[in-house]
Amino acid sequence: MGESLRILVVDDELIVRESLAGWLNRAGYEVNTAQGGLEALEMMGSGGYDLVFLDIRMPDINGMQVLKTIKLNHPATLVVMITAYSSVETAIEAMKSGADDYLVKPFEPDSLQLLTEKLMNQKRLLDENICLRRQIDGSTRYLDLIGSSACMKRVFSFIEQVAGVDSPVLLQGETGTGKELVAKAIHARSNRRHGPFVTINCGAFAESLLESELFGHEVGSFTGAVRTQKGRLEMAHGGTLFLDEIGEIPPKMQVDMLRVLQEKRFHRVGGRRDLHVDFRLISATHRNLRKRVAAEKFRQDFYFRLKVIEIEIPPLRERADDIPLLALHFLHRFRRETGKDVQNIRDDALALLQSYPWPGNVRELENVIERAVVLAKTTQLGKRDFGFLFRNDDTDTEDVPISMKDMEKNHIHKTLKLVHWNISKAATLLEINRVTLHNKIKRYGLKPSD
Repeated sequence: MGESLRILVVDDELIVRESLAGWLNRAGYEVNTAQGGLEALEMMGSGGYDLVFLDIRMPDINGMQVLKTIKLNHPATLVVMITAYSSVETAIEAMKSGADDYLVKPFEPDSLQLLTEKLMNQKRLLDENICLRRQIDGSTRYLDLIGSSACMKRVFSFIEQVAGVDSPVLLQGETGTGKELVAKAIHARSNRRHGPFVTINCGAFAESLLESELFGHEVGSFTGAVRTQKGRLEMAHGGTLFLDEIGEIPPKMQVDMLRVLQEKRFHRVGGRRDLHVDFRLISATHRNLRKRVAAEKFRQDFYFRLKVIEIEIPPLRERADDIPLLALHFLHRFRRETGKDVQNIRDDALALLQSYPWPGNVRELENVIERAVVLAKTTQLGKRDFGFLFRNDDTDTEDVPISMKDMEKNHIHKTLKLVHWNISKAATLLEINRVTLHNKIKRYGLKPSD
């Protein structure tokens, strides 16, 4: 049970030191003792401790001073203040100063054991999160992109290769895969990184408004044009222009943009004077532009101009190994933003998230983690916190009686389909062993073709 965790007991009373140390030793922990604050600080300096039981009143140094020194120099160490009934208010004040809990004399072995186990579990979770944060912020993070899967490493490598040139880049991938983050990463690694990064969603504007947004307009060029306004092309001069959802751009705009890319010149709506512009173009789409070209819904010459360099952004279901990293990254972010004390995601919940197909990709995962953090009732997110992902809204509202046998059969079948009949994954999610799962599949006559 002790898991080689080290505990230091600090008290000037010999009987307190010996009784505490004896109980903790029998529980399996490695325990050392100190009879005063000076000795405790010396021992802390020579070897790390996971947990310190610290008396508030000691003859050499006040326990509050020792607490502050420990928290300053060893912030990962948990501290429990030992106090008498008459000093409980002081112990509560100590908790405001960084103590993790307090223990009132005289204490019982059962309460000591429960308190220690609770704090050690907390310590383990904190250590795991520190490691995960280092992992996320280390080799798995590339600028603002997170991933350690082979397909994401290929994307990172591609970014390094293309960032130093000015050739147009076309990013292709499903909605929510992080195409804009990739575009920003290319800009950040390019020679234009000190210039502006200007973005526009081509699918968010009507044709007339999109033209004005891109090219700008002169005063009086249309009703409501009460002043001259620069467009995104001018704003991007010296930097990068990111055209998101380029597949939605109207045919006339395709012609106009093709001219801009070829000649580096344009004029504002309602204007006649040619303006010179210098920018690098990165565009993105979730559509298959090759098929749209074949269907004559997208200009072939414009398509070839856009895809001088083409990068495919993989969907989240193809990089399941990255899901725990992304989930924990979002957990820490929403924990800060919401103030909720949600410290970790359990392994069974992470396995559940990895089995989900994520039609909305990384953006959907981000929203799911935010919802789970906001509604969390414990410090750890478990499978139940993500049950809504697998809820069948079509059947939930139907009040149809069903036998336990049919419920089990349907649940097993749904889980198997979810993980594409990966028996090991299904057994893990169902919390049964493979042999039991095989027997149930045979009993219910389930087949992958069903």
